[in-house]
Amino acid sequence: MTTVRGGPIGSSSGWLVRRSTRASAVASVVSLVLVVALFLVPEVMGANAVQQLTSLFTFLILAIMWNALAGYGGMVSVGQQAFIGFGAYSVIFLTQHGVTPYLAVVIAAFASAALAAIESLLVLPLRGGQFAVGTWVVAEVLALLVTLDHSMGGGSGISLHGLNRYSITDRRDYTYWLSLAFMVLLLGSVFLLLRRRTGAALQAIRDDEEAAASVGVRVRPLRFLLFVLAGFGCGAAGALILANTSFIQPTSIFGVQYTAYMIFMVLVGGLGTFEGPIIGAIVFFVIQYNFADEGAWYLIGLGVVAMGFALFLPRGLWSLLTDRLHFQLLPVGYRLTRPEKLPVIANEGGGVVSEHG
Repeated sequence: MTTVRGGPIGSSSGWLVRRSTRASAVASVVSLVLVVALFLVPEVMGANAVQQLTSLFTFLILAIMWNALAGYGGMVSVGQQAFIGFGAYSVIFLTQHGVTPYLAVVIAAFASAALAAIESLLVLPLRGGQFAVGTWVVAEVLALLVTLDHSMGGGSGISLHGLNRYSITDRRDYTYWLSLAFMVLLLGSVFLLLRRRTGAALQAIRDDEEAAASVGVRVRPLRFLLFVLAGFGCGAAGALILANTSFIQPTSIFGVQYTAYMIFMVLVGGLGTFEGPIIGAIVFFVIQYNFADEGAWYLIGLGVVAMGFALFLPRGLWSLLTDRLHFQLLPVGYRLTRPEKLPVIANEGGGVVSEHG
């Protein structure tokens, strides 16, 4: 726990600036134990549980990546399905050329990061709605190119035949463990990114890019870093979706519904918080598991729920806990307390905010 007395406000009464608390220390230990427990799931749980948890991990990756882009970087993308589809079809391409499927999944994630670096030249100069539309256009172009490529199955789709070398049990378990590894890797990467000065810098860019640049924030490199990281994560998610289902079509894997899912998860959990997207992904997973077979009514229901949160709880479910209990499980910012132990609101990005603003 980092404690600093005589805080930044210059008070002689002795303010306490803390990053970690007892609750966050306990949460960190519980998180490590949970990761170990999740690693053992294929040994103790049935096939359906393993496959469903693999889907949950994929949703978590998507929620974390979109929240990093929009919640911390202010880049509202509606075209992340470009990397989801590219990651999936990269696995198909690599396996067709002799690469083993699970190695292909890892390579596909890095290939998606490379695609993001190239795409950034086109879309990062854009702002606001132009950026959102620009990312969507790139996704549509990639979908059309894949549809016209008959070696990739064209519009009818294609199966990942390379998985046939594994038994059904091994295939399911390997996909699960790889999904868990990517989820932990990306959660840790975002956590470390936000714990450093880059966390506050990214939020400064989100709030006012020109003002951030005027005080020395390196706007372009940070936006580039975040965009490439999101491309890597979404590409990994697409590759894992293919490994979990064994079949993809351009209209589905490049579908804009993935953006809708990501927005829903982040909005429900809490935009611009670290824990919020995790909660949102779990809520979305439960809803999809129970109501996905309802067809159009399922999508209508998602829209109504999202509108309800936007109107009545815009800071998401996580705000219900933080507003009442004044704690963070995995803090990426600092907390300021007075000698009488009255808590104040913590800034997610590394800054310090008093309870009086």
